[in-house]
Amino acid sequence: MLRLFTDTDCDITPELAKEYGYTGLISMPYSIDGETIFPYKDKDYVFHGKDFYNALRQGTMPTTSAIPAAAYIEYIEPVFAAGNDILYVHFSPALSATFRNLDKALAELKERYPERTCYLLNTKAATTLSLNIALTVGEMFKAGKSVAEILAWAETGVDKHAMYMIVDDLKFFQRSGRVSGLTAFMGSLLGVRPVIYISAEGKMQTVGKERGRNRALQHLLNKMDELGDDVTNHRIIIGHTDADEMVEELKSLIQERYGKDVPIMVQLVNPTLGSHSGPDGVAVCFHSIHR
Repeated sequence: MLRLFTDTDCDITPELAKEYGYTGLISMPYSIDGETIFPYKDKDYVFHGKDFYNALRQGTMPTTSAIPAAAYIEYIEPVFAAGNDILYVHFSPALSATFRNLDKALAELKERYPERTCYLLNTKAATTLSLNIALTVGEMFKAGKSVAEILAWAETGVDKHAMYMIVDDLKFFQRSGRVSGLTAFMGSLLGVRPVIYISAEGKMQTVGKERGRNRALQHLLNKMDELGDDVTNHRIIIGHTDADEMVEELKSLIQERYGKDVPIMVQLVNPTLGSHSGPDGVAVCFHSIHR
């Protein structure tokens, strides 16, 4: 039988995993004040988004790290030992070195279980964009689609989802190497909000900048107009890093443009990716002609 896996960097929570057929949820860690935290690995873990993002507003600067090969083996081996294969829907390898450890783990497990397979479906993204793809895969899986059918869909379907986002303070991206120091300095000094997207190569890139919240939100809506493909018949996800007011503003703009019944889901960005983007950011993911 086939088991569906994903990871927390795709913004999947245990509740969503259960709803969409995921039996494996690989936890991607973050560290604060010397303590490393693995989201949802402890069944009592709860992500208190407001507390987390308030801590970042007050100066906390979390770090993230790759998980070792042994951790991947801990997740995957019981499934192989039970005679099952895995389809792992994961975030972009272009954003983390952790996939080198996954490759090591799978090579080791292949020697022990040569008849078993872990199929990899690269969302070429993270957070809100990965979530939309992962939920679509879950729907296909629950509808009885085979792994071959799902992977065939992914060859083009992954790139038919686009995500554009704005962030409030570039110092978090600056620290992680996503934005140059000069751009970060000027953005913080002048109140310029960068517009960021995830490319077809699975990398975060800046594609513009806007002064002020209203202009930045309008930029996101303009991208939906420019790149959207049958938007009203596909799930739209608004992701945010504790930015409730902007979420409501963006949701209202989308409904004014595309209708009150357009399917919109709102999801808090996971703490691992939130460590890089910082608080007060908002993103929109929609069905598109390309990234």
